[in-house]
Amino acid sequence: MRNYVKKIVWCMCFAVLWSAYAQQAEHKDALKLYNADQYEEAIDVCEKEIAANPESLDSYCVLCWALVANKQYMAAEERASKARELFPYDVRLIEVLAEAKFYQGKNKEALALFQKYVSTAPESATRYGRAYFFMGEIYIRQAQYNHADIALTTSVRYDAMRFYWWSQLGYAREMCKNYQTAIVAYDKALSINPSDYDSTRGKARCESHL
Repeated sequence: MRNYVKKIVWCMCFAVLWSAYAQQAEHKDALKLYNADQYEEAIDVCEKEIAANPESLDSYCVLCWALVANKQYMAAEERASKARELFPYDVRLIEVLAEAKFYQGKNKEALALFQKYVSTAPESATRYGRAYFFMGEIYIRQAQYNHADIALTTSVRYDAMRFYWWSQLGYAREMCKNYQTAIVAYDKALSINPSDYDSTRGKARCESHL
């Protein structure tokens, strides 16, 4: 009888551990799918995780990243906003909500969220430089080119291998009539992507002013 009870207890413990392992594996799969650009599959996995556990923060984050990457910006905004009701201070949700708003042209709201993100997230955060890039893009939209220069200069400090970021920095400096420093930025973009047409034209325009 005692051995029978032990066997039942062991089976119950194994079932609990296996369930936890399965949930963890499913989440890892969602992140792996996202990183592999399989966004629809990642969304599906995350939705199932959230249905099973409505307070799964990581699932909400991966879901919203995948929705933005899949260009489902309204859905990303809706889900990120709902997730923030549960986790108002999570910096990942703040940043992805800012991106969702950015892509819908909600510049003022997006900018406020990006500013909140960079003021609260650690500088080692994966999307720290990315947030400054989006801030620079918003400032370009608003024709605030000096602000754009500052934000984009900061962005490339955290990720110097994004040619488009350098190209946009060159454009912001060009609009400020800082032609020499604009050429430096355009040259950096072209060193990463020699075929970048916008940087080639931007550099030529700046050289014509010297």
